[in-house]
Amino acid sequence: MGPTFALEGASHCFFKLVTIDFDLQTRRGLVSSASLLIVAAPVATAIHTNPSFTVRPVTRSSSSRAGSAAPETPATPTRKRTSSSRKSAPLPSTTTTTTTTTTTTTSGWSHAPDAATLFWLGVSLPLVIWDTAYVLGRPHTMEHGWLHWPLWAPYKLYGQVDHVYGWKAFHARSGFTAAQGALNAVETVMYLAYAWVCLTKAVDAAAGGEGSRRRRRAVTGRAGARAVLVGFSAAVMTLSKTLLYWLNEYYSGFDNIGHNDLVSLIFLWIIPNGAWLVGSTWMIYSLGGDILRAIETASHVKGE
Repeated sequence: MGPTFALEGASHCFFKLVTIDFDLQTRRGLVSSASLLIVAAPVATAIHTNPSFTVRPVTRSSSSRAGSAAPETPATPTRKRTSSSRKSAPLPSTTTTTTTTTTTTTSGWSHAPDAATLFWLGVSLPLVIWDTAYVLGRPHTMEHGWLHWPLWAPYKLYGQVDHVYGWKAFHARSGFTAAQGALNAVETVMYLAYAWVCLTKAVDAAAGGEGSRRRRRAVTGRAGARAVLVGFSAAVMTLSKTLLYWLNEYYSGFDNIGHNDLVSLIFLWIIPNGAWLVGSTWMIYSLGGDILRAIETASHVKGE
């Protein structure tokens, strides 16, 4: 508490008010006791000598300005201010919520025959139709038959290389030639059905998947699935029948081709018949891959 001065009348009251206010400011660390004496003494003298002196209340801003001349004393933060500052400061957020949306795009299945399959069908189908007609048309399509010339004239030479197609098997009433010819007819119908669907039911599709600018003609949906299944089955039949044809010669001691020299056997029997092994195997690989892809696509959609 600062010093107390005995004044008369209003000067005593004013001095007391000033003393109380400055005492508060001193406790808050804003002004010192020396400042209180410097300010209070002139004010008390002015009031005592001049009765018309107007007394105005001392504000915080004015007292702060008065105390600014004194050396600054570090303010001691009170508990109230500390708590209020803690309340006003926003607390950092420690919980971050991240929402992730997963979009699964399932591309639809489609099938487009590759170039090798189209080439093989283009070469093999006319030859198989020609061969089947010869086998089922015997003896009229054979040498001296009324249908032999000119369409089936090359079979005169082939009948001498492979007796299955010559007079030996026909006179022996061997049923293997006609049986494999009948299967050839079934395979041909299946291949034609596959090719017809691929040519007439195809639609434009992206060749490199979604977003690709390259376009291709492909079959989709149930019609495309049926076409692939029919083509795959026909290729399996062709491969099985061709293997049976080779095995028949092996287990019979090469009864029908053993009389040929090596060059004739290679160029007139092994290479022509070996082509059906290669072509049908490729179709099984190609169409089988599309079937597996269709199953995987269906399983993926069902799993979702």
